[in-house]
Amino acid sequence: MIKTSAIFLFLNYCLGKKVDMSMVVAKIDWRQLYNFASRQALLGFCFDGIERLTKEFSEELKQNPMGRDLLMTWMGKAQQIRRQNMKVNAVASKLFSMLREDGLRCCILKGQGNALMYPNPYSRTPGDIDVWVNASREQITEYAKKHFEIGDDIRFHHLETSVDGVPVELHFFPGIMNNPIYNARLQKWFKRNADLQCSNVVSLPNGIGEIAIPTTAFNVVYQLTHLYHHFFDEGIGMRQIIDYYYVVNNDELLVIRDTLQRELKYLGLWKFAGAVMYVLHETLGLSEEKMIAPMDEKRGKLLLAEILEGGNFGQHFTKYGHFTKQGMAKKYFLKIWRNMHFVRYYPAEALSEPIFRTWHFFWRIKNKK
Repeated sequence: MIKTSAIFLFLNYCLGKKVDMSMVVAKIDWRQLYNFASRQALLGFCFDGIERLTKEFSEELKQNPMGRDLLMTWMGKAQQIRRQNMKVNAVASKLFSMLREDGLRCCILKGQGNALMYPNPYSRTPGDIDVWVNASREQITEYAKKHFEIGDDIRFHHLETSVDGVPVELHFFPGIMNNPIYNARLQKWFKRNADLQCSNVVSLPNGIGEIAIPTTAFNVVYQLTHLYHHFFDEGIGMRQIIDYYYVVNNDELLVIRDTLQRELKYLGLWKFAGAVMYVLHETLGLSEEKMIAPMDEKRGKLLLAEILEGGNFGQHFTKYGHFTKQGMAKKYFLKIWRNMHFVRYYPAEALSEPIFRTWHFFWRIKNKK
């Protein structure tokens, strides 16, 4: 098996850091590196690193060349990701303009906003478009029924549709927590900060248009809640961790660190923040001066093991009875079994997860079209 230390060194190199890759290049199994990048939805990001290697470590590559077939496959995937990004950018800009012209204030969460932080914004594997619309559930649902095709299954915090073939989630609020006390605090925090996020307009690459995206100060809390929720749902992967590295590796946060830490504690995110800081330090070399919380080694090791085992959104888990590949009924019980492993680390959220999921199941049945 490829050593995780070699993978982490390569990921640091892909971030643009000056790293001596000579020993890694001479010994690495390229096929296994490709498989890792594929499992973690990092093929475009890692291919940029491969291209840089060919310029900076050409002699070492002669000793351990990547096969032509693998190189061409990887290049094809990177070009496909680039094209996907261009399409998603165009749709995101179109959707933002459409909502704004119709009097709905909104911003694009995660996704295409995160891609702008990357050295190459076309290298990040895109997903669907998440739009937070700053309006009531009734207004958003009514608007969606009028302008889009929506299914009869509306979730508590978003509804799903598509625009020009790109999946879109229209969010009533950006995210959710399982514990009702912390969730109530989080929703108040979202409402307090909504206006500023919808005003933070940025340009997309190549003059394709504009979108509003959250500020760094908002993202550092919001994207942590997103990671936390998915940790208990199906799992998170290195793509989300690299996104979060770019969010926190920002000097803007140094001046608001005290306020930020108070918010993390109030929202029940402090322990998980420490785990994420450990993972960012171990995998991507985040310096302690940039950390938003002290590293929590115990919880961090657990989180890192889950990330490496499960891959992107837990799609590759083999433990917990392959829970992400099961039918709804079996998955329901396997998720409870999995989350009971986390009670001693995060009791409030782990114990609330099956209660919230059961409530959400019946809420969805009641609120079907």
